[in-house]
Parts: sequence; C-alpha cells; structure tokens
Amino acid sequence: MSTTTRLLAATAAAFGMAAAGAAYAADRIPDAQQTRNVVLVHGAFADGSGWRGVYDRLTARGYKVTIVQNPLTSLEDDVAATKRALDRQDGPVVLVGHSWGGTVITEAGGHPQVRSLVYVSALSPDAGETTAQQYDGFTTPPEFVLDIGADGFGFIRPEAFAAGFAADASEADAAFLRDSQVPIAMSSFGTTLANAAWRQKPSWAVIATDDKAFDQKMLHAMAERIGATVTEVAASHAVFMTQPDVVADVIDEAARGADQAAR
Repeated sequence: MSTTTRLLAATAAAFGMAAAGAAYAADRIPDAQQTRNVVLVHGAFADGSGWRGVYDRLTARGYKVTIVQNPLTSLEDDVAATKRALDRQDGPVVLVGHSWGGTVITEAGGHPQVRSLVYVSALSPDAGETTAQQYDGFTTPPEFVLDIGADGFGFIRPEAFAAGFAADASEADAAFLRDSQVPIAMSSFGTTLANAAWRQKPSWAVIATDDKAFDQKMLHAMAERIGATVTEVAASHAVFMTQPDVVADVIDEAARGADQAAR
C-alpha cells in the first residue's frame, strides 16, 4: 500500500471536537459494513482508560469496541491479553495500538479476525526484530526521561511526564496520567518478534507531530516501511487521548478500507 499523508491543522481538529455531538449521529456505519469490531491496545506507562474519547466516538457510530488492559509485564503477556480479546469478537476487527501497543498488534495481528491495523504514534517492528532496534539511528527527544527500578520496570520521570508524554493535555489530565501510569518491564523491548502482521494486513498510521516520546524521523520511517496510510495531527504522544476525533476517523477509515479490500 502506498503512503498517503494528510496534515490536520490544530484549528481543524478543534472545530471537529466542537461539532462532535452532531457528527456522531450522522456518521453511523452502514448496515452492510462487515468490519464492525474495534480492539484498542494501549502502550507503556498508561492503561486503557485513555481510550475513552475514542471509545465514545466509535460506539456512537455503531462499532463494537473492546479495550485491552495490557499487564506490561512482557511482550508475551501483552500479546496473550490482546489475543484473548480478539477471540471474543463476533466478526472482522480493526486492531489498534498506541506506542508500545504497536509492537503488540504487530505480533498479535495475524489473528484471523483482524482485517486491518492502525498504529497511533506506534512502534512497528518486523519479524525477527526487537522493539529496541526501531530506535537505532534515531534520537529520542530530551523531554522523554525514564526512571528504571532495580526490578527492571520503567516509569516516566514524574517531573518530565507532562512535557514528554502529554504536553497538549490539560494540567489536570496530565497529572492524572502521570499519577496512574503503569510501568513496563523494560526487557520487553528486547524481545524478538515472531510475526509482523503488517506484512499481510493493510495498515494506517496516526503520527503526532509534537510527539516527544519518539524522533519524528523514526515515526515516519516506520510508517513508510509498513506502507501505512498516514494522518499527521498536531498532538503530543498522548494523541490517543487528546485527539479522539482524528483517531476515531482513521479507525473508521481502516474499517471501511478493510471491507473494500476484502471484496
């Protein structure tokens, strides 16, 4: 799939949020659409609650949405949690991952129910690669600072959290994310993937242009390699929470695109 890039201005995104209530009712998916299930996979240092805005928008359109709660104890454990959710679906699925969740959906996305993949400022290793290898040759912005404990689990340093993870969130929301963050076993980044679902499934990517967790060049290089249809939006790494209209629109596009590809 060729890469298409669309830049969404912050003002347009803000207008979309203001008009959200009207858009939900008018934007319901057609009765004939086959791909009606969405599974959302969060990344490191967060849990599934950040998907609430995306959940609300998609369910209002008629999608059935399931949110995975990753334990973040290993790639194997997170993939198992995602596959457990996929096994419960009653039809074709759009599988969505944010950040580390991109690695998870890359490994788990070979599931027969998965029709398409959406990477939300997310990692996308190939089979035979580790997540850590995706960083080679790129420089992580200085705002993103980790504290790694003696047990090997990492947190984002509290005083750096807002700048590194959620600069466009409200002060209250950034504080809540900071204080509820879920640590990840850093060894997960060294686990080699056995599968790369993006090699068989069509992919979409949302790239947050103000993301401070990843080098922008890294995000674009990953999206280009997997042949993703790309949407850029002015947002922080917390784009999955702060830009729910944009993310929901891309997921909807991926569902409709999967149906077209299946015909």
